Amino acid sequence: MTDRNAAIDMFLENAGWQGATRSPLAGDASNRRYERIAGPQGKAVLMDAPSAKGEDVRPFVRITNLLRTQGLSAPEVMAADVENGFLLLEDLGDDLFARVVAADEATETPLYEAATDVLISLHSVEVPEDIAPYSPAFMAEMAALAWRWYLRGAEVADEDKSNLFQNRFEQLLQQHAPICDVLIQRDYHAENLLWLPDREGVARVGLLDYQDAMAGHRAYDLVSLLQDARRDVPQTTEHRMIAHYVEHSDVDKQEFLAAYHVLGAQRNLRILGVFARLCMHFGKAHYVDFIPRVWGYLLRDLAHPALEPIRDVVLQDLPAPSSDILNRLKEKCATIPTL
Repeated sequence: MTDRNAAIDMFLENAGWQGATRSPLAGDASNRRYERIAGPQGKAVLMDAPSAKGEDVRPFVRITNLLRTQGLSAPEVMAADVENGFLLLEDLGDDLFARVVAADEATETPLYEAATDVLISLHSVEVPEDIAPYSPAFMAEMAALAWRWYLRGAEVADEDKSNLFQNRFEQLLQQHAPICDVLIQRDYHAENLLWLPDREGVARVGLLDYQDAMAGHRAYDLVSLLQDARRDVPQTTEHRMIAHYVEHSDVDKQEFLAAYHVLGAQRNLRILGVFARLCMHFGKAHYVDFIPRVWGYLLRDLAHPALEPIRDVVLQDLPAPSSDILNRLKEKCATIPTL
């Protein structure tokens, strides 16, 4: 038994789960690992987030408490060992939105409306002052990852072009999405949301993977939900949920739509870079398969008039994800050293 496994067994014993069975659960793009724990008490989920690999469970605990205070279904933290990076969490089940909708397309509208209602509810809450802002400057830097990684995989990277785009895009973000007044979970999509039909109202949506939450613009998580890199969200659903959000929020429709598409471009450019990096730097080649969908969302956002100032720059600098480019990215999988 490894030292890490022995430490987990000790943690579970101290939490009153001695002798419980452990089985692996699907992980994510981080160094965190998850297991389902089963014992006489029922089921729970173990998060194993080793600090030696750069993980820290404290942000997860903090945001969990904040969300639960608002009546949202973040999993209860049943036990914690912050030093070793272990959390024992309430098991919210396996009914991810992506699975439920795939099994029954008729559920898509009610589930997405419930998820949109969570955002409407959360956005009525004041954000703690010490939550870091997802500012225009930081967002522009993240969008430029497309130039620094996606283009690098396509073997046409140009640092000068990256810097030029970053400066121009920051100005556009300052114009259309400067306000950071709500909590954004940043990975709010169908594989991080669980359907809990036995609960009521906004509590029917189980929340996962929000430890990187920041203070940001209220359109950001709606983009994350409706321009999902991992599944096709019909434009009819996208339009219906935007309208639902606007109807139940104190926002100007045209200003909100402009911000939505500017933030959509930001998010999709960032994802192009992040998915290329996950392949080339971390050996996770399957993320390349999502790139064509992300590119499609990007084109949709660039068509909005608010993106006119940077539209030509993006389309001139970034090649469409042809099969040659995607294969080249996979050929470079895990071959590029750490920067």
